Amino acid sequence: MTGATTLDRERFYQSLANWKDDGPISVAVADIDEFLAVNQNYGREVGNAVIALVMKALAGSLPPGSLLTRLGGDEFACALPGASPEEALIQLEEIRQYLAGRKHNVGEVSLAVRLSIGIASFPRHVSDPQQLLQAADEALLRAKREGRSRVAIYVEDRMVLKSNYYPKNQLARLATLSERLGRTEAALLREALADLLDKYREFL
Repeated sequence: MTGATTLDRERFYQSLANWKDDGPISVAVADIDEFLAVNQNYGREVGNAVIALVMKALAGSLPPGSLLTRLGGDEFACALPGASPEEALIQLEEIRQYLAGRKHNVGEVSLAVRLSIGIASFPRHVSDPQQLLQAADEALLRAKREGRSRVAIYVEDRMVLKSNYYPKNQLARLATLSERLGRTEAALLREALADLLDKYREFL
């Protein structure tokens, strides 16, 4: 038996919630770099085919016993039971290089697909497996910040809590938007930051 078991988002969350005493586990969150440009340049049909390509590569290349889900949009998550963050990095880096290192036929288009990936591990980085997605999201943000198309492991100097600089009513609205769109709060914040930087690019 090879490859990962693909779950819907809720079952994936539940698997992490139930992990507790089953030993170490690493979680990776990945998204497709410049996916908006793919949709804009080639259309949604090609965009959907790219998402399917990434899911197929992850499902077929991750080790047996791994869990895989699509978080929403162009964002994915996988769990590697028993894997250290370094072992998870090796696995995910191989997949990242496979997708980025050659052109793939997607409909009538041939293109390379680049991923940014963040990894976090229980119990090394978090005390509760349910915190893994947030920690991996922070590592993903660092991968984006450092140039994209790379894998980053969570570091201990954590980001300032959102509650320190966002009013409660904004956090509540963000949580509602996240639930309705099926995307993580961090992904929505990254999108907003990208829009802000694009708006003021002349000052950068």
